Amino acid sequence: MTPLRLRSATVADADRVAALHADSWRRHYRGAYADAFLDGDVVADRRAVWSARLAVPAGTATILAERDDRLVGFIHAVLDQDPRWGTLIDNLHVGHGHQRAGVGRRLLARCADAAAAGAAQPGLYLWVLRQNAAALAFYRRCGGVPVETAPVPPPGGHPDRLNGSPERLRMAWPDASRLSDALGAAPS
Repeated sequence: MTPLRLRSATVADADRVAALHADSWRRHYRGAYADAFLDGDVVADRRAVWSARLAVPAGTATILAERDDRLVGFIHAVLDQDPRWGTLIDNLHVGHGHQRAGVGRRLLARCADAAAAGAAQPGLYLWVLRQNAAALAFYRRCGGVPVETAPVPPPGGHPDRLNGSPERLRMAWPDASRLSDALGAAPS
């Protein structure tokens, strides 16, 4: 198998990131997000988001995982997003067929490195859908601790894009450098 390559994203990567993001939502967010939204042009929605994010990357880190020049995963973090919790991992998605192969772990470790090097606050956190059992288990294996629940905000601020009132959990790591050390020492 070809080795995994990690690199920082550029604006030229927006289409590939959007396509992987949309596919991940369609596979893992059904039930929380409305089928009409997920079955619609989610790729265009995500393309607009990623084109804007990657055009102005200040204060963020977006890291891609590639194998044979094919995007297999990505992580996006906003440094020092919260004065208490630190850096927000806003997205971590691994392509179908590449999960449980160490990609998410490597991306999380690289993100922790970026946060430890560039953020003023030491912590990392993310929000995960309560229904996403596989992601919750992964974050727990990586040392994340659930610290609170909250309603899921509707994508793009459109309430009709949600089914009912789904919940999300805040998973937290108090020290990015310790997370990086722990993930770096563990097998992929």
